Amino acid sequence: MDKRLEGKIAIVTGAGQTPGDTIGNGRAISVLFARAGAKVMLVDLRLDSAQETQAMIGREGGESIAFAADVSRAEDCRRTAEKCAETYGRIDILVNNVGIGGEDRGPVDLKEELWDRIFRINLKSMFLTCKYVLPYMEKQGSGSIVNISSVAAVCAVSMLAYKTSKAGVNALTHSVAMKYASKGIRVNCIMPGLMNTPMAIEGFSRLLGINKEDLIQARNSRVPLKGGMGSGWDTAYAALFLASDEAKFITAAVLPVDGGQCAKIG
Repeated sequence: MDKRLEGKIAIVTGAGQTPGDTIGNGRAISVLFARAGAKVMLVDLRLDSAQETQAMIGREGGESIAFAADVSRAEDCRRTAEKCAETYGRIDILVNNVGIGGEDRGPVDLKEELWDRIFRINLKSMFLTCKYVLPYMEKQGSGSIVNISSVAAVCAVSMLAYKTSKAGVNALTHSVAMKYASKGIRVNCIMPGLMNTPMAIEGFSRLLGINKEDLIQARNSRVPLKGGMGSGWDTAYAALFLASDEAKFITAAVLPVDGGQCAKIG
């Protein structure tokens, strides 16, 4: 493929994935960025999972390093930024991909501890990575941040904490984009819809106690665009565009990658 990220240094959080039959957003983004010429820092809570992504990239001749970090902790985010700058000399791209859903419910049944955990992982983590990466980008006078949100931010869903945290991701994206536009740093957001990824399929089939094939069929039927659910690659190609210089005049954008789900009525 074309080397549109040649010479770029990228950090991808959540670069590993839940075990499953398909590829997750973070792994697909990491592999695609490496194919496009970027050197990629693969950040994940589970080092072994990041190393699996690293091995995939290595087999294709790409360059990456795996790094264990809990991006909901400030110290880990500081170490991540420092390690990337120490290894590669700069940070051109940050993709914030970490997020969870879990046994999220309505306001009466939702446990306070789960609300806090979802917000810590889905939203606080993106604040913290930006906090420690932005000074490097500001010094360079350039950079691109891509936050992975969800159509849940704008669609009616029953997952209260997840929806609210993802709406927060959209707001954070807009705020940081406007703060740093004059410094040459772009900040954009992707809202994936129903995706056939391990976290969605393996996770929800266990949570709901239903057969994977039945879950896939049900999710496919809810997507307006022919073909059903998207994949991690669909998210990855959107991230590649937003991270690249082809999107040099785009900032504060919130891009649905959802097969028309956001536009569907009823």
